[in-house]
Amino acid sequence: MSVTVDGTKVPVTSEDAALPPTPPETIVDGENEKSAGDDGKDLLPCLLPPPTIIPAKVLDIDRPTPDSHVPRDPRLIRLTGVHPFNVEAPLTDLFNEGFLTSPELFYVRNHGAVPVVREEDMLDWEFTVEGMVANPLTITLKELLSDYENVTYPVTLVCAGNRRKEQNVVRKSKGFSWGPAGVSTALFTGVVLKDVIERARPLRRAKYVCMEGADKLPNGYYGTSVKLNWVMDPNRGIMLAHKMNGEILRPDHGQPLRAVIPGQIGGRSVKWLRKLIVTAEPSDNWYHIYDNRVLPTMVDPDEAAKNPAWWTDDRYAIYDLGPNSATAFPAHHETLKVTEAPENYTVRGYAYSGGGRRITRAELSIDQGKTWRLTNIEYPEDKYRAYEDKQLFGGRLDMDWRESSFCWCLWSLDVPISELKESKDIVVRVMDESMNIQPRDMYWSVLGMMNNPWYRIVIHNENDVLRFEHPTQPALMPGGWMERVKKAGGNLTNGFWGERLGSEEAETIEVEEPKDIKMTKDGVDRVITIDELRKHDDKEQPWFVVNGEVYDGTAFLEGHPGGAQSIISAAGLDSSDEFMAIHSETAKAMMTDYHMGSLDEVSRRVLAEGEPQNESTEPREVFLDARVWNKTLLTSKKTVSWDTRIFTFKLDHDEQSLGLPTGKHLMIRLRDPVTRDAIIRSYTPISETTKRGYCDVLVKVYFDTKERQGGKMTKALDAIPTGHFVEFKGPIGKFEYLARGLCTVNGKQRRVKRFFMISGGSGITPIFQVLRAVMHDKDDPTTCVVLNGNRLVEDILCKDDLDVFARDNVDRCRLLYTLTQGPEDWLGLRGRISAPLLREHCDRGGGGDSLVLICGPEALEMSVHKALNEQGWPDEDLLFF
Repeated sequence: MSVTVDGTKVPVTSEDAALPPTPPETIVDGENEKSAGDDGKDLLPCLLPPPTIIPAKVLDIDRPTPDSHVPRDPRLIRLTGVHPFNVEAPLTDLFNEGFLTSPELFYVRNHGAVPVVREEDMLDWEFTVEGMVANPLTITLKELLSDYENVTYPVTLVCAGNRRKEQNVVRKSKGFSWGPAGVSTALFTGVVLKDVIERARPLRRAKYVCMEGADKLPNGYYGTSVKLNWVMDPNRGIMLAHKMNGEILRPDHGQPLRAVIPGQIGGRSVKWLRKLIVTAEPSDNWYHIYDNRVLPTMVDPDEAAKNPAWWTDDRYAIYDLGPNSATAFPAHHETLKVTEAPENYTVRGYAYSGGGRRITRAELSIDQGKTWRLTNIEYPEDKYRAYEDKQLFGGRLDMDWRESSFCWCLWSLDVPISELKESKDIVVRVMDESMNIQPRDMYWSVLGMMNNPWYRIVIHNENDVLRFEHPTQPALMPGGWMERVKKAGGNLTNGFWGERLGSEEAETIEVEEPKDIKMTKDGVDRVITIDELRKHDDKEQPWFVVNGEVYDGTAFLEGHPGGAQSIISAAGLDSSDEFMAIHSETAKAMMTDYHMGSLDEVSRRVLAEGEPQNESTEPREVFLDARVWNKTLLTSKKTVSWDTRIFTFKLDHDEQSLGLPTGKHLMIRLRDPVTRDAIIRSYTPISETTKRGYCDVLVKVYFDTKERQGGKMTKALDAIPTGHFVEFKGPIGKFEYLARGLCTVNGKQRRVKRFFMISGGSGITPIFQVLRAVMHDKDDPTTCVVLNGNRLVEDILCKDDLDVFARDNVDRCRLLYTLTQGPEDWLGLRGRISAPLLREHCDRGGGGDSLVLICGPEALEMSVHKALNEQGWPDEDLLFF
C-alpha cells in the first residue's frame, strides 16, 4: 500500500501510524495539453464518450408493448417487469464504461409508454412558455438550434430511488427496487434554460417554472417544477437538451427534447418536454405531488394513503441530491484466492452529491467503521474546465468558468490482501464541501427515496478464498447480505447490520411492516426446488408461490370465492401480485396452515425471469387464458354518468371471442404509475358473451373525497388514455350458468328454478350477465327476482336494459329498485337492502331449487348474509360474486 506525499508515492506499512491519511488526489489534466479545435474532434480521448453501438432492433420482449418502436440493449436489468421500461445497468458494466455512460447503458425511469416521434418531425417539435410571463412563446427545436446559443457539458443524473432495494428489504416501501446503478453521466448539448425564460419575461410575482412532458399517463401528463431563481442562476446549469454524447436523444431519454437539471434528482429533468409554465406556486401536477418526496420516517403506508396533507407539504419534496456512494469493485460474488492474489486489491467505486457541491472525501473502513482510510478521488469533470470557448458536439464547452460540480467522481484505494483476509466487510462513506456526510444508518421513508447509508460489502473467507457480497441485487433478483441477515431473523436497523459486533450477540428482532400479516408457519424450514414446484402445477394438488413461499392450494378447490379455476391457474406459478392485491388480511392470515416451505434462490430467480407467455404466434380463437396475462388495448371510453364509464377493449383480432362463460369474471391488471405495484381487480363485462373482437366493461369510478380515498383501479382506468394497454386474465369464479336452469357451482351441476338476485351499485354487472342469459332465452323457465339498491336514481346502472327485461318478461322477471335518497316523485322502494325487505321479497319456500346471487359493497353482502341465514337460507344456497 502507498500514499501520495508531495506528488511522490510512498510505501506504507501497518506500523506507519504517524503518517497522515492519503489526501484526495484531484486529477486535472489539461493545462499543458494542446488546445482543442472548434469541432471538438481533437479533444483528448478522455473527454469523449465511450464507444457506442446503437441498438438496431426491437427486443422480442418489447414487441407486444406500447414501446414496440424502441430498440434497447438487452443487458439492462428490468425493474418493473416488461412495461413500462424502468432499468439500470449491471453495476460492473456501468462502472467499466468509465466517467461517461453510453446511452444504451444509461438508466431509464419511464412512467408509461415512450411517445412516438418520427425523425422527420423532430425539428418541428414545439414547446410553449406560458403562465406568468409578459411574452408567451412557442418555440420549435429548429428555433432552439438557430436562435439560441447551444452549450455542452457533462451532467450526472440520478434517480431519487437509487439504492431503494436496501430500504425494501428492511421494510417494503411504495417503490420498486432500484439497485445502486440508478445513476449515469453523459455530455448533454442544448440551450441554457435561463436564456429561454428571459425572453419570455417573467412577471414580478413568478417564483416557479413548471414543466410538462408529452407522456400521457394514468394521472395526466408527467410534470414537476423547480424554483425560478434556480433557473435564472447560471451556476445551476439547468438546460434544455437535444443531444446526449453527441447524438440526438434516444427515445427512452426524451427524444427530441428534455430538461436537464444538474445536481437534482432525475425526476425533475422532464423528458419529451412540451410545456414550461411560470407560476407563483409549485406544480399541482399529480406526479409532482405524489412522487419524489421523503416523508417523515414515522409515516407508514396507511397513514400516507389516508392523509393527503403529507403529500402537499413542500418541505418533503426532494430537489437537491444528498451525498451518496457505492462500491463497484469488488463486485457481488467476486472471489479472490488469497494464495494467488497480488499484494494489494484496488477497491473502487463512485460518489456524488447535489446542488453543485463537490465530494471532498471518500473514506473506507475495513473494521466496521472504527477507523477510516482516505481514498484517492478522481474528478474527470475537471478535465473539461481546461477548455475555454471551444466547441464540442455543436455546443460551446461551457465549463471553464464554473465552480459547481455537476457530476459523480470515482474513488479508489489499494488495500492489502492480508488485511482483507482478516476483515468482515468493506464500508464506504463520503462527505461533500458543505460537510454533509453520508450517514451510517438508513432513513426509511414510505417512498423509499434518497437511500444513502454507508455502502457495506461483506467479506466471506472460505478456505482462503475471499467471496464478496453486496447488500442487495436489483429488482426481484435474489441475493445480498441484507436478505440473508433478515431471513435469519436479524434486525437490520440495530446499528450493526443485524450481525454480531465483537462479543455482542445479534438481536433477533424480525423487522416487519406494521400490520403486515404473517403468512408462514413457524418451524417449516423445507426448501423447495423449481422441479418440485412444477410437479404440483395441475388440478390434483396445486401449489403456488407468494413472496418466495410455497403454499398448497388443494384445500381451496371447493370453497374459494374465485372458484377452483383461480387456484388451478396459479399452480406452479408466482402469484404474488394477484394474491397481495386481491386478498384481505383475514385471507392472508389463513395461509400459515397451507405453508409448505420456501423456494430456493435458484428457483426464485427462474420464476423472476418472467410470467408465462403465449408462445404460439398463430391467432388464438379465444382471448382469455387462465394462466397468462394478455394485453388488450383500450379503444374508447363512453361516459354514462358523472362517475360511470363504459370502457371498450380490443382483443387480438376481430374474429376472436373473449372466452368468458356466463357467470364468470375476468381480472384486469394495471400498474400504479408511481410504485409500479400491481393493481388487480375482478370485473364482469356487460358485452354479450358472443361478441367478437371487442369487450365492454362498465365501471363506476370511485373518486377521492374528503372522507376517504377513492378506488385505485377505477381512478387508474379513468385516467389512462385510449391507446393504452391493460392486461386481462381469466376466467375466474365458482359459478357458471349453462342454460335453462342448469348451472355449476364449484364444478358441480345444479338445477335451479328460481334466482334471487341482490345487488348494490356496480355489483349489478355480474347479476346483469346471468339475468340477460335467462331473459334472452324465451324457452328458459327460470324465474328471477332482482333487488337492486342504490343511493340516487342516476346511480342505477344498466337501468334501461333491466327495465326492458322486466317489461318483456313479466312472468319470469320481477324487478325491484330501492333508493336511500330517492326524489319526492320516486315510486319505488326506499331504504337499504336489509332484513325486512329480504323477508318480504326473498322467501326461500320449501325446496332447495332456489339460489341467491349477491354482489355489492362488503357492508351490503355482510348484512344480506346475516339476514338470509336468519330466514333459514343455508350458505350453500347463497352465492357471493
